[in-house]
Amino acid sequence: MKYYGPVLSLLAAAAVLTVAAGCNRELNTIPCNTLEEVDAYFRYEPGCGMIISGHRGGMAEGYPENCIESFEHTLRHMPSFFEIDPRMTRDSVIVLMHDSTLERTTTGEGRVRDHTWDELNRLFLVDRHGNITRYRIPKVEDVILWSKGRTVLNFDTKDVSRDVLVPLVQRCGACNVIYTVHTPEAALECLALDPEARFSIWVKNLEQFEAYAAAGVPWSHVKVAYVVSPTMNEGLEPLREALHGVGVRCMTSTAPLQDKIPNDRLRRARYAREVALKPDIIETDYPLDFIGIYENMEL
Repeated sequence: MKYYGPVLSLLAAAAVLTVAAGCNRELNTIPCNTLEEVDAYFRYEPGCGMIISGHRGGMAEGYPENCIESFEHTLRHMPSFFEIDPRMTRDSVIVLMHDSTLERTTTGEGRVRDHTWDELNRLFLVDRHGNITRYRIPKVEDVILWSKGRTVLNFDTKDVSRDVLVPLVQRCGACNVIYTVHTPEAALECLALDPEARFSIWVKNLEQFEAYAAAGVPWSHVKVAYVVSPTMNEGLEPLREALHGVGVRCMTSTAPLQDKIPNDRLRRARYAREVALKPDIIETDYPLDFIGIYENMEL
């Protein structure tokens, strides 16, 4: 069992001391009150600018991944949508957690699915540097309700089946949710549950692009196309043109490579190189590092 000594007993006092002046800033929301607003926000048009997606909600010192407080911290500085991760507890509560186990991001141990919600709710989240925060694992339902009118949530595929997650989103009355799918079949499965479902699709070549079209997945429901490449390159240009032709934005992710550079200056230099390649969306662990890099970015 992990032992943190007197640290946890100081969290309540630390909570008072860590309220910075920036916490009172208004949130930079994105238009997401209706499906029409969500569709318009993501629709590709020439000159539409760049969007930043906070991977696992975006991270900063003192702000752990996958929690409402970190989402708000990002939105106080810039508009963003968030890629997040649903997991199921032993008593069938859906929570936010990227890993299947607790050690990396919480003060707990073991598998998420082996714990009840009550047990998880006693834990604290830790930030990227292992610092214990005063924040706790959130329920997905609470996150959805918080997000309405503020931002768009992009649910990654973890261990929560679509026939459980999609009805939860519907019960919350949320139109600001999109689902990551890796295949046309997965998209069709979502559409069978909710004909209005919106997607972030994985697609790495024209053959896969054509597969979505052949399966009957409507491009009007595809908001993001993750081109499954660490960077834009000339080989992706035909795919980018095809996606732009149906009004879909291309996304790359800095999470696998650039985000792992420990030196802040070198990491931001690599971000600047990525921005110069003009992807429509960049997904990153550190969205705040992109502020000011590109003057035409939608910040």
